[in-house]
Amino acid sequence: MTNSTRAPSNILIFDSGIGGLSIADEVTQALPQHPIVYIADNRLYPYGRQSDDALLARAKTLFPALERHYQPAVIIIACNSASTLILDEVRAITRSPVIGVVPAIKPAADITQTGQIGLLATKGTISRKYTLDLISEFASLHEITKIGSDVLVSQAERKLHGYAIEEMLIEQELAPIIGNTAIDTVILGCTHFPLIKQEIQNALGNKIHLIDSGEAIARRAAHILSTSNQQLPLNSPLPAHTFIFTAENNQVTKLAPALHTRGFFTIEIGNH
Repeated sequence: MTNSTRAPSNILIFDSGIGGLSIADEVTQALPQHPIVYIADNRLYPYGRQSDDALLARAKTLFPALERHYQPAVIIIACNSASTLILDEVRAITRSPVIGVVPAIKPAADITQTGQIGLLATKGTISRKYTLDLISEFASLHEITKIGSDVLVSQAERKLHGYAIEEMLIEQELAPIIGNTAIDTVILGCTHFPLIKQEIQNALGNKIHLIDSGEAIARRAAHILSTSNQQLPLNSPLPAHTFIFTAENNQVTKLAPALHTRGFFTIEIGNH
């Protein structure tokens, strides 16, 4: 990893892999003038399969080091599996404002007309107490059909690496929702899933409203930067973003086109 320190206007986006690029897309649209440092903690990928103790221990080691090195104006944990577990811990051990990405239960409960909601997430997010508490608080009167899916994660990964999407696998994974015609709202509760939003929409049909947290996260980041007087002028030069893996990745060449189109022209392998 380089030893140079980025400007205080950095937005640090953290995920176990590349799913958080969906959040980076929204942040770039809302704050195009701000440089993004994206950390892909592939050393422990995927987070959805790690124990709670392993993720908490990783957070205590990693986030203080990232904050010291990059001095971000804001940290975004762009992973539902991580946010539903380590968000409070990261806030306690860092000084930068920290935004977590959690399933959009409340917005879905507000817009559903039938009271029938689908929740797509990783298996870890589906079962975590944080998610169940969100459902209890904001959607206790609604019926939630939960699908914990590794298949959809792998399909999003395939797409970003330039491989063809396997539409039949997506349809099979979404069968419990497709078979329930009362469901009118589906939550994309994993940051990978907006990356294949159109493919999911094609499988479910246009009558189902898909909702995720991306735009809300970008608005929150913009608000934090504005109130802390760290929001750069909109006419600032467009920055080059930096993408960092925490371990070797032999798929970097295949991933590079998807990163370049998003403004990530520096791709590094870190030592965290």
